[in-house]
Amino acid sequence: MEKLEQLYEGKAKKVYRTNDPSTFWVYYKDSATAFNAQKKGEIEGKGVLNNLISAHFFAVLAEQGIENHFIKVISPCEMLVKKLEIVKVEVIIRNIVAGSMSKRLGVAEGTVLPTPVLEYSYKDDELGDPLINDYHIQALGLATPAEMRTIADMSFRINDILSKYMRGLNVLLVDFKLEFGRCNGRIILGDEISPDTCRFWDATTMEKLDKDRFRRDLGGVAEAYREIFNRLTGGETHVES
Repeated sequence: MEKLEQLYEGKAKKVYRTNDPSTFWVYYKDSATAFNAQKKGEIEGKGVLNNLISAHFFAVLAEQGIENHFIKVISPCEMLVKKLEIVKVEVIIRNIVAGSMSKRLGVAEGTVLPTPVLEYSYKDDELGDPLINDYHIQALGLATPAEMRTIADMSFRINDILSKYMRGLNVLLVDFKLEFGRCNGRIILGDEISPDTCRFWDATTMEKLDKDRFRRDLGGVAEAYREIFNRLTGGETHVES
């Protein structure tokens, strides 16, 4: 596979064309941002960890029948993925109150929700990814009602799979963000699943093992990401040639 020109550079990744029009080349950066990129920094080794953690989660989900864009890891900080037409709707699933939900609704952080909460935001960095609902999505033509039903059903199923999986590692999946895209007419999972896009708490100590350590200046950011990687993989790094 040959890497061609860069198509896009986001907060955490660079995306390149390849000589296969159905495949993109993704490079995970060490850059860290928070609060709509108002806070920026570098976390040594984050790109490698997020690449390998995402690959692990995508493989776990694929085994459970969740189709996603992951093809294979090609270097510690790079993977090949299927080309997607991204749906400009970010999905947030919340199991425990934290972050913006606590601030918006005045509910104490750490409150366990009796049922998972599904939220949507409009994928637009310049607007700060504002919250939207199904009516906005339909009016703006972001996705069809059938596509959104598929996205909602897949999101809740992903939550069930990953919540149980992480609980087995003594980690609580507090909340997380998902992105989806169209591939050959089907909705499949894209983007990444990592401590950048999920809140992970140690189930015993409630220690934060995610990007909140960067957001809140708690220190030990790289160590937290490494802890999640170690619990998932036992610290083993496997890269296909």
